[in-house]
Amino acid sequence: MKAIQDVKMLAAKKNISLTYIAQYLSQKLNKKYTLNNLSNKLHSDTIKYSEMKLIAEALGCELIFKEKE
Repeated sequence: MKAIQDVKMLAAKKNISLTYIAQYLSQKLNKKYTLNNLSNKLHSDTIKYSEMKLIAEALGCELIFKEKE
């Protein structure tokens, strides 16, 4: 599953737009993010781990690794 699908699903559940997430990243990283730029990174799986952590934060979530049971 691509990152875009997970992010879109969580954003829809929380009623948060990808535009808001792009703005959140811009503010936190002091780098311009647009909806198009963010979407391209998510679609092509070229997004950085640090960016994914901030996306999770914007969604009120945590990005964690969990051992399989």
